[in-house]
Amino acid sequence: MSNQDDQSASFSRWRRKAEEKIRERSCDPSSISTHRSAEETQKLLYELQVHQIELEMQNEELQRTQDQLNAERASYFTLYELAPVGYVNVDHEGLILKANLAAATILDTVRKNLLGQSFYQSIYPEDQDIFYFCKKKLIKTSQPQVCELRMVKKNGTPFWVSLTYSAAQFEGDLLSYLIVLSDITERVQQEEEGRRLQKQLSQAQKMEAIGTLAGGIAHDFNNILGAIFGYAEMVHEDCLPNSVMAGDIEQIIIAGNRAKELVKQILAFSRQAEADNIVLQPAIIVKEIIKLLRATLPTTIDIKQNVDSKSKLIAVDPTQIHQVLMNLCTNAFHAMEETGGTLDISLRNRTLEEQDLVNTKIILPGDFVQLSVKDSGPGISPEIKARMFDPYFTTKTTGKGTGLGLAIVHGIISSYKGFIRCDSKVGEGTTFDIFIPTVDDHDENVEELDGLASAKNHNEHILFVDDEEPLALMNKIMLERLGYRVTVRTTGFEALTTFRNDPDAFDLVITDQTMPGITGFDLARRMLQIRPQLPIILCTGFSTIISEEKTKSAGIKGFAMKPLAKKEIVNLISTVLSECP
Repeated sequence: MSNQDDQSASFSRWRRKAEEKIRERSCDPSSISTHRSAEETQKLLYELQVHQIELEMQNEELQRTQDQLNAERASYFTLYELAPVGYVNVDHEGLILKANLAAATILDTVRKNLLGQSFYQSIYPEDQDIFYFCKKKLIKTSQPQVCELRMVKKNGTPFWVSLTYSAAQFEGDLLSYLIVLSDITERVQQEEEGRRLQKQLSQAQKMEAIGTLAGGIAHDFNNILGAIFGYAEMVHEDCLPNSVMAGDIEQIIIAGNRAKELVKQILAFSRQAEADNIVLQPAIIVKEIIKLLRATLPTTIDIKQNVDSKSKLIAVDPTQIHQVLMNLCTNAFHAMEETGGTLDISLRNRTLEEQDLVNTKIILPGDFVQLSVKDSGPGISPEIKARMFDPYFTTKTTGKGTGLGLAIVHGIISSYKGFIRCDSKVGEGTTFDIFIPTVDDHDENVEELDGLASAKNHNEHILFVDDEEPLALMNKIMLERLGYRVTVRTTGFEALTTFRNDPDAFDLVITDQTMPGITGFDLARRMLQIRPQLPIILCTGFSTIISEEKTKSAGIKGFAMKPLAKKEIVNLISTVLSECP
């Protein structure tokens, strides 16, 4: 019963007593028609009217209070039901007593399905400890607790929420807990993306530092290789044909060429050198790599090959194809390292039609060479497969991968206007198929000059400039053996002084680019001011400021990357001299 009803009943009882008192006095003979009796009656009636007015005013105030309470209840209902965050009331066992529309939306269900259900069931299993710790801390401190954890939608999809947990009263004296939910999945994803980009930036800065270091090493290392090449070739010339020593020297030259290609690969990886594409038969490279793999992989890995020796020609950088195949085979080995398995490598010709290129619309139909690497490992899950070509993404342990291998493979194959496909299922192994467009089968061989024969009949005077004295001496001996007269200078200033003293004494100048005091480019520019038609060859092991286009625009006739084999330097000398009057 409300306060208004209580006051009405009280007034009714008071009024009845007053009326009874009036009647009693009216029936008393001693008081009939007396002046005092009339006054008392009038006074009681007046008091009754005053009290009635007071009660009416109180009733109006109670009604206004009731209306205000109803309005506040309606406002609370609106705020509760239409709030942008989820409100959930649970009992001490975690059963849902009440929930608003936002909570049902966040949990991807309807409200009636929530009531009576356990709130804990919607929490991601690995994050339930976070919730229990939050509840325990609330009971201990009686202060609202805030935490971030993952919950699960009806379809099983996990998502992130910010959760505020506090004590509340719900329907009388029943103790309940109020849980406020906010979906923060987008914010968490943005933060993860920010961390991923920061990690990539850090890796990129490391790679930039490696590239700078590689550039510094390349110059000195190429000078060392140049001396190895030169002396090895001269010793090889002095050996008897088919002798044991000749064979040993040939192995030194082969090893030197591998080192030369390795330097080019490092520079290309650090984006400081462009790859040199040539037309080649891919079967030769594939078979060479299979031999290398057989010598390096454990016997638990069975290597099978199906290489078509008549595969069509492709225009690629052989070093990069070597890198691509080694990356894929190394990944396959790591997948089978613990249990062993079979590594299947195949090469064949393929003609792809439009229907074969549904998922690669930027690739035109035509003839391709298909290089496939298949392993019998555990396979790749769809989640990892979706990200495996991302830079710096790796599932390998520290020391076994940087996350760059497949990204580099993808970049190399894309640069050839080819594409790569991956077919993998968990438990069924993985196959990588690489498709590289073929080129027309025509003779791309360049007629090679017989440097020894063409040079022995000449007596050109060469000014050779290099600050590496052993390298300069080696080139002097090599060129003099070929019939040239050679003057060596080990600084740019010495060379410029020698040239100024007699500009017409030299038929050709060969100069290194990186030297103390004055660079080879500046030396060549000053010499050309004195003698504009002077044949000059500029050599460099590495430079970020010089290029073949820049040298040609300055009037320099030849440009070469160190180290140069004897055949290369002779061909270049013959070409430059033949172009000059």
